[in-house]
Amino acid sequence: MAESRQEAKWGIVSTIKAPAEAILNFAAYHLEAGAHRLFIYLDAPCPEARPLLKAHPKIRVFDCDDASWQRRRKKTGRPEKHQVRQSLNATRAYRRQSDDLDWLAHIDVDEFLWAKTPISDILAALPKTSTWARTRPIEMLSQDHARRDEKKAFKGHIPASPERGAIVARLYPQFGEHLKGGFLSHIEGKFFIRTGLPNVSLRIHNAFQNQQQMRHGQELPEVDLCHLHATNWEQWQHHYRFRLERGSYRGELKPARPREKGGVTLHELLRGIETRQGIEGLRAFFEEVSHDSPELRSRLTAEGLLQIRDLDLDARRRRHFPNFGQGHAPSD
Repeated sequence: MAESRQEAKWGIVSTIKAPAEAILNFAAYHLEAGAHRLFIYLDAPCPEARPLLKAHPKIRVFDCDDASWQRRRKKTGRPEKHQVRQSLNATRAYRRQSDDLDWLAHIDVDEFLWAKTPISDILAALPKTSTWARTRPIEMLSQDHARRDEKKAFKGHIPASPERGAIVARLYPQFGEHLKGGFLSHIEGKFFIRTGLPNVSLRIHNAFQNQQQMRHGQELPEVDLCHLHATNWEQWQHHYRFRLERGSYRGELKPARPREKGGVTLHELLRGIETRQGIEGLRAFFEEVSHDSPELRSRLTAEGLLQIRDLDLDARRRRHFPNFGQGHAPSD
């Protein structure tokens, strides 16, 4: 394990299937946020982004095609579930590629770590007994398709408490009772894990050591996980079917409230809306819980939950990858 130092070196591992611009935005943002190393596993080929990523000295890029999985897993090959692929890639990066890091974070391409002070300083100040630290999400309000404000509005994380249900109901009077913390996506957040620990394997929201979930960690309230889960209605619709069948809205996930108290899963809620009201019903759901409207901003402000973050994605991408879109990326 790397020795403690005044500024901790941290990195990110991410398994990504996304357009080139989204991948480069993610990479450029976190390089400017202070990441010492990025491990990017391309879950689908991206010839526009790959050479640019590979040319950067702080980025390691890996192809995840069938041939690469066959080399790694001769008997079984490529796992069918993307969650399994993410966990295997993250564990590989932790065990084999993070020797020059103190901490490694496992996040997705639509998640951006944000803090008022350098993340390296925040991690360096953690007790040596902390083996992991969890950053909680804030979820972006969706913008109109033609609008691309770099200052984005987010709904804040509501910590678990007896009051959380009432807060969510005030924010989303029609659908809030079926949303965990008022979010469309996860409220568990993601984590940094201290490097160099033996027998560790990483998952999406947790880490395991000796096949037991790691417990000796802490919250990291100084760092937000800015989650761009639904940037606009069109993008949400594009991902809706996959999320419903295999992703964050899949049927196996638990409801926000117990069944005996009328709870249904998000999968059941969305299926029901779609069956009864079709696309217009889904649009009404989306408008209430995600659309960046003055009314929702007002309700969030009243609860102290409106967060504004200037991610500056386009400018950061241009600074780190000026050749993107100009037709002369470095050869591979």
